[in-house]
Amino acid sequence: MSRTEEHVEGAGPFTTRLTWRLLDGGTAVWESRPARKRGLLTVRAAGEQEGRSRRADRVSVGRLRRLNALAAGAFTVGGALFALGAGIAQFGPADATGAWVYFAGGLFFNTGGYASLLQAINAPRRDSRAGAPAAQRWKWWSYEPQRIDWLSTFLLFVGTLVFGINLLNSLLQGLSVHQVNRLIWAPDMVGCILFLISGHLALAEVCHGRLGVRPRDLGWWIVAINQLGSVLFLVSALAAFTHPSTGSVVNIVVANWGTLTGAACFFVGGVVQFFERP
Repeated sequence: MSRTEEHVEGAGPFTTRLTWRLLDGGTAVWESRPARKRGLLTVRAAGEQEGRSRRADRVSVGRLRRLNALAAGAFTVGGALFALGAGIAQFGPADATGAWVYFAGGLFFNTGGYASLLQAINAPRRDSRAGAPAAQRWKWWSYEPQRIDWLSTFLLFVGTLVFGINLLNSLLQGLSVHQVNRLIWAPDMVGCILFLISGHLALAEVCHGRLGVRPRDLGWWIVAINQLGSVLFLVSALAAFTHPSTGSVVNIVVANWGTLTGAACFFVGGVVQFFERP
């Protein structure tokens, strides 16, 4: 399929959409998220109103399907466990914290974060000489900060690891107020901020730079729901700060409900993600 690159769109230094003009007068469009999630390239012949999808090779599509199922399942279970942990803390006995339930949920978030990063690393790449996204050799790791999808999923994965530190430390007993804020609250805040940055990049990827509402785009709904969950997690973290002078939490009810509703968002986002597949 002969073509020349015509138009580049994106967010800042990141390219999220490329449009080529074909020799027959049609166009071919590569978009970052559909290529990464579904292995798709859209081609529209001259005079056609609707484009046709060109799919990547069977091996690439199989990888994307399995990684998407793993990530979606992990975030669904992780979100459910976080919501359960918050429910135990809010409605259970006075001494109940749900710490072990949170910790189990954190392991699923780790899995979902890494699966999302693997999907970005092994996504078929745009190729100006091919008629469909080109396959790549399988990799367990890469360093590609110039790609918005890689950077977004990398920050998401690091955020889940930082949350893991927070959840592991929450199992410790006999901590002072300063230790609680340093070992539990501070990693929680860092993880929330990383989630927010990751979500912002994901929205920029879907919207090709300028953030907006795209109700017909399934990818936009997934990213928007997860970003709402990240905001609620941040509200929860801010409310969970312990005053050094009094030893009391800012607002334990807001902290618990922020976690519960934020986790519910990630649960819903995980369920919807099952449908964003090749």
